[in-house]
Amino acid sequence: MFDQLFSRSRAVQRYVSAPLLEPRLRYLRHCAAQGATSATLKKIAFYQRALCGSIDVETAGPFRPEQIRAAADRWTSRTPPYHAQTNGTASKVAFVSVAMGWLGFLGRLERPQRPAHPCAGHVAAFRDHMRSERGLSPLTIYTRCLRVEEFLARICPDEPALRQMTIAQIDAAIAQKGAQDGCTRASIRTYAYILRSFFRYGETQGWCASGLAAGILPPRVYTGESLPAGPTWDQVQRLCAGADGDARAQVRDRAMLLLFAVYGLRVGEVRRLRLDDLDWEAEAIRITRSKQHWHIQTYPLVGVVGDAILRYLETARPRSAARDLFLSLKAPIRPLGNSALWQIVNRRLRPLGLPLVHQGPHALRHACATHLLSQGLPLKEIGDHLGHRNPATTSVYAKVDLVGLRQVADFNLEGLV
Repeated sequence: MFDQLFSRSRAVQRYVSAPLLEPRLRYLRHCAAQGATSATLKKIAFYQRALCGSIDVETAGPFRPEQIRAAADRWTSRTPPYHAQTNGTASKVAFVSVAMGWLGFLGRLERPQRPAHPCAGHVAAFRDHMRSERGLSPLTIYTRCLRVEEFLARICPDEPALRQMTIAQIDAAIAQKGAQDGCTRASIRTYAYILRSFFRYGETQGWCASGLAAGILPPRVYTGESLPAGPTWDQVQRLCAGADGDARAQVRDRAMLLLFAVYGLRVGEVRRLRLDDLDWEAEAIRITRSKQHWHIQTYPLVGVVGDAILRYLETARPRSAARDLFLSLKAPIRPLGNSALWQIVNRRLRPLGLPLVHQGPHALRHACATHLLSQGLPLKEIGDHLGHRNPATTSVYAKVDLVGLRQVADFNLEGLV
């Protein structure tokens, strides 16, 4: 591999004769398979050799991160200085990054682990209860466990504290979500419901005093208090137009934005899209719904969306064995997660300067719903399009169709009564 990266025979010989030839080559091949460019592979090879000259990688280990940072300090402060030390900070960062990646790949990196909370077993039991007894979706279970873990970390240091928990402490924790975390009343209510569910189960297991769950009173949220808000359809068109171009990121982002806007998909539903979900012959796309126990819903593949996805597949999607539709564009090539998808939409939305509370993919879901409503589609069809299980979830959009409401208000009823 070194003879492909370096043109000078003396340079090739230096890399071949350095310690740990086989582990270095194995990691370089791994990075190449992940889509790393030749320039990146050369940088990795350079810092691998630098690490071997700064630490006894061959016999010592596992290594702690502070050992690697100390080796980077020694290497960048060598005397006399070398050409690679022109920018000492950048060289140090690159040294540490490559070293951590390589040693982690070899299984020789000691990663500090956060100690588990004393009540972690209770959270695991609660997770199993929600899965086996209540049949909740994986996303709901994950979210509820996160909120419970956050509560325990703040309020409950150990199991005796849980057994002695009082309703006053729980109320204080709920109030803290608004006063310190800045959560809306709707979010605080959801938090209270999650705690009530946890303590209701905890009472049956003898983890806490009885009667706590009944004492948790979520704040009242009035109907229509927080109406869904999204950009107008004209603003959505401006957003998609901003991703027009031939750059790989623009091609990928445009396909992604259209999926969010045209189908009103949730971020997890776009993340789960795979190449097999696109039926080009039938011109259809299959969506695995997040809140319907992984129910699969088939949609016709709208022409503009299909064209954008096809262009992404032909010109922008990296070569990879992964079957996920959306991948990172730079090495390591891997499927994009929920956070990455959110960040992509957020980067496109923010320059528009729209006064939106939520600046992520869900804003496009709201825009899709209100646009369909303005086109005269019945709420039942809109709910089916968005994958709503409860008609009440869709009916809230009728309250944000201000144009339609004004038309009703302006309608002359004279002569009809």
